[in-house]
Amino acid sequence: MTTPEADQSQAPRPEERLERAVRAAEQALIDYEIAVETFRVEVENFSRLHDQKLGPMYTRLEELDARIAEAKAARTGDPEDIRLAEEARARVMPIPGVEELLNGWMDGYGLFPEASAMLTDQAVRPPERVRPSEEARKLYRELARKAHPDLAQEEDERTRREEFITRVNAAYARGDEALLRELAEEWAAGPAPAEPGPSRSEELYARLEWLAQRKELLTLIARELEDTAIAAMLRLAPDDPDALLDEIAEKLRADVAEREAELAGLLGQE
Repeated sequence: MTTPEADQSQAPRPEERLERAVRAAEQALIDYEIAVETFRVEVENFSRLHDQKLGPMYTRLEELDARIAEAKAARTGDPEDIRLAEEARARVMPIPGVEELLNGWMDGYGLFPEASAMLTDQAVRPPERVRPSEEARKLYRELARKAHPDLAQEEDERTRREEFITRVNAAYARGDEALLRELAEEWAAGPAPAEPGPSRSEELYARLEWLAQRKELLTLIARELEDTAIAAMLRLAPDDPDALLDEIAEKLRADVAEREAELAGLLGQE
């Protein structure tokens, strides 16, 4: 039979309970950060594919809408039609001073071929598909959990982890499975992270407060991502987003054909 004194000696100290709470909160935060980063990469990759595949067709539709409005205004001479035509043309006209923003898109002779194709109905080089494989996802999650900066207490160790995780994030964003595997080997061969020592209660409470604030910030970032139009499209076809893009592209091609027929009819009546 154990005595009350023995039971009391076996009970964990308040600091020990706080340490366990901090470790649990740290791991939960890391898992949440991994989920947010994974979702961000998916949204950015899908946004890039969306713009490259559908952007030229949206541009073509805007140009056709402007030409249709101008043809109607020329035929009727109505002030309202003229105003609508001017507004439609303004939507497709270059913005003054935009040349500075096109650095890398043009040379002394004008737009580079790829940039020009993006702004017309010419064929565009197929977009590069960047979608991390399941193995890349697994490697990324393992590295993020092992090397996450939030697990470090010393500033030097935290800096080392931040620099390493930056490389991990860049490799994952490119879907570079081979590089992720190399980074996993590098981390395994590197210096083992120091185990955190005992912390005072005040430090542990401050740590829990920081973790809670970090979680709130990540929640805002995740909510902003979820509220984007691209994320809404991804939710419509999470298993095959490429098929969704193909479906939208088919609809846009039909819209372009309809506008071209309408414009031909208007021009034929002049």
